[in-house]
Amino acid sequence: MASVTEEADRFCDDITIPSGVYVSTDMSESIIPPEVRPKPAVPAKPPHVVAPSPTAPHGPQGLGGLGGGMGYGGVADRAPGSGHLGGGSTLLGYIGIDTIIEQMRKKTMKAGFDFNIMIVGQSGLGKSTLVNTLFKSQVSRWSSAWGSEFKLPKTVEIKAVSHVIEEGGVKMKLTVIDTPGFGDQINNENCWEPISKYINEQYEKFLKEEVNIARKKRIPDTRVHCCLYFISPTGHSLRQLDIEFMKHLSRMVNIVPVIAKSDTMTPDEKNEFKQRVRKELEVCGIEFYPQKEFDDDMEDKNENDKIREAMPFAVVGSDKEYQVNGKRVLGRKTAWGVIEVENPNHCEFALLRDFLIRTHLQDLKEITHNIHYETYRAKRLNENGGLHPISANDTQESNL
Repeated sequence: MASVTEEADRFCDDITIPSGVYVSTDMSESIIPPEVRPKPAVPAKPPHVVAPSPTAPHGPQGLGGLGGGMGYGGVADRAPGSGHLGGGSTLLGYIGIDTIIEQMRKKTMKAGFDFNIMIVGQSGLGKSTLVNTLFKSQVSRWSSAWGSEFKLPKTVEIKAVSHVIEEGGVKMKLTVIDTPGFGDQINNENCWEPISKYINEQYEKFLKEEVNIARKKRIPDTRVHCCLYFISPTGHSLRQLDIEFMKHLSRMVNIVPVIAKSDTMTPDEKNEFKQRVRKELEVCGIEFYPQKEFDDDMEDKNENDKIREAMPFAVVGSDKEYQVNGKRVLGRKTAWGVIEVENPNHCEFALLRDFLIRTHLQDLKEITHNIHYETYRAKRLNENGGLHPISANDTQESNL
């Protein structure tokens, strides 16, 4: 009898029981069947959501580029009642994660946008005219009507002029910071200091609002997001003043160099001058926007490499319209014809406009906040061991 029991024990040891299978040791106990759970109710799917193709085994791609096993809005498919991802399982229904983008759009549209641009260069290079051409309105300090014959006055101090521009229901508060007649003096030593001081003052103003105990829900942003630096079209090389200015300010603001009044050079002269300027900037270790170290991924790198190869943009600005082939165009009239500002065959104004406004405007603001402002903030907090919170009375006095 003992041998029979031993044989039975060895037989049981050889049996492999799958995980999750219930086996009773008591032969008198009956096997309990698994609990039958009701299927969850499937919520209604909004009409604007397209159902996945029946031929796609894993559903459409979800958020973040995830594909296999992803359902509506990037939700992983799960078999009902199971605790692991299942390929090709029945979708539970629409959740609505894709509406987050629309929610963000509505809130941003209500709050509006800010963009602050500084223009620096010698007098007579057409700084104000170019900015007016960029935004197709009188946004510089000179507010006369389009096509006015009056000459622009010289800038005597750093002055910020703000305008609210609206296009397609989108409102943007644009601030143009005009600078002194940069480099116009006989002695131009340290002439960049007033500009550097102004940029740091805006960082300081934002920092004080941040550390305030009762700070505003939305802190007014007066920080300089972009600095357009105008290079004189000499056709030779950069002046020492140009190099010194960009050396001192390239670490505190996004500098975008442009060659002003490029129509004064032939195409060959223009291309040679651009190559020479790029080489000088590289030799002097001057980094202009977009900086290579801030490329997020290969897509950004490939896009920004094309922009860096085209810089500095050789531009022409004009606020006058002329009739060309039956169309009204912005341009400059010469004895040989009309130089069309927005014609890429005539100048690179269209490249500059698309770059500043249509593709990199938000990135300019993010680099200003995350890099330049954070650098200033860390330096200030390390110097003072932290700023003391500002009371409401101090804030009111500073605004007076």
